[in-house]
Amino acid sequence: MYWVNESVFYHIYPLGFCGAPRVNDGKLEYRLDKVIDFIPHLKKMNVNAVYFGPVFKSTTHGYDTNDYYNIDNRLGDNESFARICQALHDNGIKVVLDGVFNHVGRGFWAFEDVRKNCQGSPYCSWFQNLNFGGNSPWGDPFWYEGWEGNYDLVKLNLRHPDVKKHIFDAVAMWMDKFKIDGLRLDVAYCMDQDFLRELKHFCKNRDSQFWLMGEIIHGDYARLANPDLLDSCTNYECYKGIYSSHNDHNYFEIAHSLNRQFANGGIYHNIYTYNFVDNHDVNRLASTLRDPAHGKNAFSVLYFMPGVPSVYYGSEWGIKGQKNRTEYDYPLRPCVNVSDIEENELFRHVCRLGAVRRKYKALKYGTFMNTVIRNEQLVFKRKFEDETIYIALNLSDKDFDMGFNTDGGSKLYDVFDGKTVYDVNGNYANITIPAYGTRVLLLTDGAKPEYPDAGEEGEFAPEEPAAVQQEQAPAQEERKPLPPVGAPGKYRHFKGGEYEFICLAKDSETSEELVIYKALYGDQKIWARPSAIFYQYVDVDGREVPRFEKID
Repeated sequence: MYWVNESVFYHIYPLGFCGAPRVNDGKLEYRLDKVIDFIPHLKKMNVNAVYFGPVFKSTTHGYDTNDYYNIDNRLGDNESFARICQALHDNGIKVVLDGVFNHVGRGFWAFEDVRKNCQGSPYCSWFQNLNFGGNSPWGDPFWYEGWEGNYDLVKLNLRHPDVKKHIFDAVAMWMDKFKIDGLRLDVAYCMDQDFLRELKHFCKNRDSQFWLMGEIIHGDYARLANPDLLDSCTNYECYKGIYSSHNDHNYFEIAHSLNRQFANGGIYHNIYTYNFVDNHDVNRLASTLRDPAHGKNAFSVLYFMPGVPSVYYGSEWGIKGQKNRTEYDYPLRPCVNVSDIEENELFRHVCRLGAVRRKYKALKYGTFMNTVIRNEQLVFKRKFEDETIYIALNLSDKDFDMGFNTDGGSKLYDVFDGKTVYDVNGNYANITIPAYGTRVLLLTDGAKPEYPDAGEEGEFAPEEPAAVQQEQAPAQEERKPLPPVGAPGKYRHFKGGEYEFICLAKDSETSEELVIYKALYGDQKIWARPSAIFYQYVDVDGREVPRFEKID
């Protein structure tokens, strides 16, 4: 599943994200269209896969499905959602939907027919343990099985051929109309395994790269995540270990889980787990951590441990939310707009994590091994082929000096801060981990690496403190002239990235003049920017410098 290995996920709970009414009012509103406005934000985070919670028609929270074939009217319609999926795909972002197949809502059309026609309904056998020997808690003249005792969620009979056909035909429609790339299977831990086996066969025959991930809260992940059933599963063990180890100042806890799961011979070393620090069912990370300064390191563990990382919308800038007895899960699922985004220190940290993870294969495919474990410090190694990276974490409020043995090499380059280098002498290195800090140390034979790019124009390295910049800035430096518009050659962005001018172009809709230019580093992406902005001065510590300086 190579596209999954290369991914960083963004998890959206659509009804909450859009601020939709808690009970379906029947009105058609295109609320989910605002996802398109979030695409630049996702790309800045290096996100290339979105997992949408329930999007199909329901009565309340989305997990009480009424119609598998139509988007919930509170979010839009099938045509609007197809456009959303197309926009995401056009920007290199995969789409995964929530497959809620274990149960449906009481408003599901086939169950409504049973309520209306009782024994005369042809759909009585569609529902698990439905019989007319008693009354349901809702007052129906029949009894049925609700999911985990919740009788607003009617359990389907997943062994019934017509039920399977109805669901599989819906999945085929989603794959054809919306071009979805995978499914997250709700409550997979209690679903019929023969159904899961048939679903996998059906999906893989249509698309061998289609991804199936199951929700597993506890127990043996390999029971469902294996070659016969699902590709992946939720990693609740490490979810708990990440926040708990920071709260208790005890890195031994998460180190134990990572070793147990992923080290050589670990029980899940062949499963590419779906990892997270919070989601729509559990308290937000910012509300769970006792010290908010630990948020950055919690995300560092998430991004650099084996498996694929997933960020729950808003947590990248520290949204809080806790369950309570009156609001239940709703505080975990707030409405968020582009204007609410805070590009704070945590957000910038998460952006850099995504850039580093996507750059290095060792962080996506590598083996895992703990190197140093202390209560407040942890170093672990990821290795793939000839690439070795050490992740060093410090959850204390003071810088920490430490040493550890390496796999040879002569230098350790911190590809996270983009500037720190340590010597390796006799396969041993001494390093300093900043307070509440993360180092991502690439082992080399001395050759300086090409540092990863967090987005356009190499905006990767964290800004120096203002006082340091003041000391380094030349006093009273004269303003450099802007280059002539359209002059061919190489240009250097004021933050360091180098580019090649390609041509001037005109926007077909607005006739705005655009500069087309190509990065001379990394993936050599091609960019377009209005010429009025390309040829412009910017303020850097009180000095006006060209946004792009011509260098040849």
